[in-house]
Amino acid sequence: MSHHSRPPVALTIAGSDPSGGAGIQADLKTFTALGAFGTTVITALTAQSTRGVTGVHPIPVDFVHQQLETLTDDVRIDAVKIGMLASAELVRAIGEWLAKPPLNQVPIVLDPVMVATAGSSLLESDAVAALREILPLASLITPNLPEAGVLLNTPPATSLPEMHQQADALRELGTRVLLKGGHLDGPEAVDLLADEEGVREVSAPRVRTQNTHGTGCTLSSAIAALSPQRAGWFEAVRDAKAWLTEALGHADALEIGHGSGPVDHMHAMKPPAPRVD
Repeated sequence: MSHHSRPPVALTIAGSDPSGGAGIQADLKTFTALGAFGTTVITALTAQSTRGVTGVHPIPVDFVHQQLETLTDDVRIDAVKIGMLASAELVRAIGEWLAKPPLNQVPIVLDPVMVATAGSSLLESDAVAALREILPLASLITPNLPEAGVLLNTPPATSLPEMHQQADALRELGTRVLLKGGHLDGPEAVDLLADEEGVREVSAPRVRTQNTHGTGCTLSSAIAALSPQRAGWFEAVRDAKAWLTEALGHADALEIGHGSGPVDHMHAMKPPAPRVD
């Protein structure tokens, strides 16, 4: 980056989560925590809490276009994170943006959000086919094991060797892949980064917590925020995962909601001084 004084500008193209733990809310908090200036293009409003999604209200595609056009006309974008794209029409529209300047010149992290942790499907089946088409336009995709299964039309991996096979198969779809192993058991949460240098393991201690709402959104936006600030994808992924592990470690102290609560995006911030009355 040429101007060291200014922060990189990260854009999230994703859905809104009123409970503040996932979607653009998680992305903005993550960008801020990791030194990027956050901008947003909203693709859907959701009614959701830590207990799950009760409704999805997609933003009309032409208005998503207008948000992107107005923003990129004025503001320099240094990295992009893409989350919830609920329809094939929207996937294709975003694909057009990714194929041309300015977005085709910056790192693009695509999180293929299909199923919320609470189990509700966020993606129509024809959108999956459209998503496969635009994957080569992303710099990195970050599927979890169920999402990888959907993209490959195969059962989710149940072991590390199977994960290695699926990471290779996903790489064939035309982009770098971070296959997230959080759904497996074991003391370590092992993710696989498959890129031009082969397949490398990125692991961190597994955090024992029920509060994992928005971890996928948060990791992908952390990688996007760090991508202009790190030497390569491995470094960005490694540091993003280490940061997310800390955020998970602090999650239980938040006590947000009654379901699967959020992680603490702001864990590194100094807490305010106690009130003196």
